[in-house]
Amino acid sequence: MTTKASTSMREHPAFAHLEAALSATSSARAANVMLRVDADDARLALMHVATKHQQPTSALFGWTLTVKDLFDVAGQVTGAGSPSRANCPPAEHDAPSVAKLKAAGAVVVGRTNMTEFAFSGVGINPHFGTPVNPTDTQAARIPGGSSSGAAVSVGLGIADIGLGTDTGGSLRIPAALCGLVGFKGTAGLVPLAGAYPLSSSLDTVGAVTATVDQAIAVHQVLSGQAVAHWSKPLNHLRLGICSTIMQQALDTAVQTAWDRTLVVLRAAGVTLVSVDSGFLNDIADIQSERPLASIEAYGLHRDNLVRFHSTYDSRVLKRIQLGLDASAADYIVMQRRRQALIQTMETPLRSVDAMISPTVPITAPAIADLAPGAERDAAFFKVNAQLLRNPSVVNFSDGCAISIPCHHSTELPVGLMIWQRGGLDGQVLGIAKQLSVLVNNENN
Repeated sequence: MTTKASTSMREHPAFAHLEAALSATSSARAANVMLRVDADDARLALMHVATKHQQPTSALFGWTLTVKDLFDVAGQVTGAGSPSRANCPPAEHDAPSVAKLKAAGAVVVGRTNMTEFAFSGVGINPHFGTPVNPTDTQAARIPGGSSSGAAVSVGLGIADIGLGTDTGGSLRIPAALCGLVGFKGTAGLVPLAGAYPLSSSLDTVGAVTATVDQAIAVHQVLSGQAVAHWSKPLNHLRLGICSTIMQQALDTAVQTAWDRTLVVLRAAGVTLVSVDSGFLNDIADIQSERPLASIEAYGLHRDNLVRFHSTYDSRVLKRIQLGLDASAADYIVMQRRRQALIQTMETPLRSVDAMISPTVPITAPAIADLAPGAERDAAFFKVNAQLLRNPSVVNFSDGCAISIPCHHSTELPVGLMIWQRGGLDGQVLGIAKQLSVLVNNENN
């Protein structure tokens, strides 16, 4: 029986918002974005939240949520974007990150596509198809990865929150390429339990959103920490710029957006400081023989590679196998050098409120140029390295970072990355809010 109260509750805008999100999942542009849509469950969940709270005041009431395929959702198989996990038993419980967002009023729409095992910044998945970047209706461009479906679901209006992970840029890269906001918090702030791992040292849980305000709201729920109001005036703000590497080899569109952003910041009174970036060379040197992520990924996948070798994306497999010959001593030495690097970076980073750089040095290439096929592997690995170059610095140095849009509305998306050492999440988010208003006013 339908009660007067339930009928009245259904008139809340959150119900129309959910229906619009569910409708968007079936649009042609949403092809390959969702691996499953739980429409009836979402409607029931929203009614439950509305009834439970009576006055819908929970932090994320009615916000639509998509879940990257590597998170546990009770009763569902955690596929991690791979057919090799199709016969795994369903999860018994929601991952803590999923549970926290649901408890705050968010409603799960479904699971999103991703790079297999989260091991690429490009976003291509040869098994389940590749979500198309939503910002260009004329050309099919890559979405970025590995949280590809998470970003596209936000860009298409399916989700307010695209829950994902970031190991070397997997939230910030697709956010930058899709004109969205992607925040990677300090490692350990949000539990990794219930998320299929890639690299235990580098993995973090976070989200793609449309705005910085949404990113702040989601981070507060996920971390359980309030983000204090950032009140430093722009003319007292000091932002650091790495003098090398992170500004190198920018394509024309990124260079234009970056130069314009610096002009806007200086005009607003922001002090821009050149910071000694020798630590960037140290990061490359520490991982010169093999990346940390590959070593840890190989340790996780070693046994499965024997059973499911033929099912792996060949490009993901190649990156995992870079960790094949690493010894325990190699791994221990790398971790010691990493910790020493983190300590070395403290001094230059303390001299500024935050660092800024282009999130990635290129705009989104066409999917066709990087689609599965041995003849395109070289192009794929070149683009993957370009996309990971800047954002992975923050993961390796145990920092926190956000990507916000800094392009004109008529241009392909370009991201501005704001970053700092670990533990300064609130500061980074506060500065991002300031700069997003400044940059958006200029670009719109």
